[in-house]
Amino acid sequence: MSTAKPDKRVFWFDDGKRPNVADTLDQEPDIILHRLAFKGPQADNWGAMSASQVYCITSTRQEVPAEYFCNAALLARCPDLLAVSTSGAGYDTVDVAACTAAGVLVVNQSGGNADAVAEHATAMMLALTKNIPQTDHSLRTMRGVPRESFKGRNARGRTVGLVGLGEVGRRVARICGKGLEMRVLACDPYLTAEVCEARGAAKVDLATLLAESRFISLHCPLNDETRGMIGSRELNAMQAGSYVITTARGGIVDEAALAAALKSGHIAGAGVDVWVEEPPPLSHPLLAFHNVIATYHTAGITHDSRINMADWNAQQVAGILRGERPPRLINPDAWGLFAQRFERIFGVRPAS
Repeated sequence: MSTAKPDKRVFWFDDGKRPNVADTLDQEPDIILHRLAFKGPQADNWGAMSASQVYCITSTRQEVPAEYFCNAALLARCPDLLAVSTSGAGYDTVDVAACTAAGVLVVNQSGGNADAVAEHATAMMLALTKNIPQTDHSLRTMRGVPRESFKGRNARGRTVGLVGLGEVGRRVARICGKGLEMRVLACDPYLTAEVCEARGAAKVDLATLLAESRFISLHCPLNDETRGMIGSRELNAMQAGSYVITTARGGIVDEAALAAALKSGHIAGAGVDVWVEEPPPLSHPLLAFHNVIATYHTAGITHDSRINMADWNAQQVAGILRGERPPRLINPDAWGLFAQRFERIFGVRPAS
């Protein structure tokens, strides 16, 4: 009777990011890593996938062909899959409910790029209130414009409203509250008033946040609760001359409604890092406004955050394959069935 231990296998599609989880997992002596290509032979891809226990997947939905999204159809073809680990904080490419039902753990790297995103959001906020995009454009294209026409406002003493007070939101709260001496409000239904206060913000409902904030900055996941959450009604409920910053996920803010609010002048400016379609088409209406700072979903992309996310990802994957409970588990309800499946595959019960 053979006593050989089953192979521990992980697959990853090379998305061009460096460093990445595969580079780090290559240093694990007991893990077989399959580096795949989306355009590679499908038979070869599915052969590796169906024999693996972990799928390392990018968080960005536009970077993954539909057939390789981690959904019920993929799970059916990968009977030994135990976990899917996303490259960043988001998990748009993963059907969490389907994974939970199948006993597949979903983990992300929440916090790995939080400093980068928080700094990006705050930079957008300050650039907008100081009219830096408009000044830059004017200085490059025209003369005879009085400086007074670019007069901005100080951030100190004004109110910022944060939708979501997790890893990124709490850092924005610290920068704005302690660094800029702003009043910080937060709308987060999953946190108590005491936790919000400890993270540097006063807990309020969304209506209060919209009515009282000069700036709103979005730091929540995209899901059924948040999709389209900021539309025409919410934008109109904001103070005239307010600013919208979105570095969370495309689809939380209604892009057409935001364009209309900017055109009317009710919203004074916006910082948009995330889009429904990424990158947006050149004809996108938001790209026509000089008071919109538009970036390529790059808020979390720094040399520092890439190192963090690759290392954290690899550490979680290696831990899961040792039977350890991961620190950034999205679907804890999957643990019971996962444990049964882990024992069936590897012959040992994982840690509780």
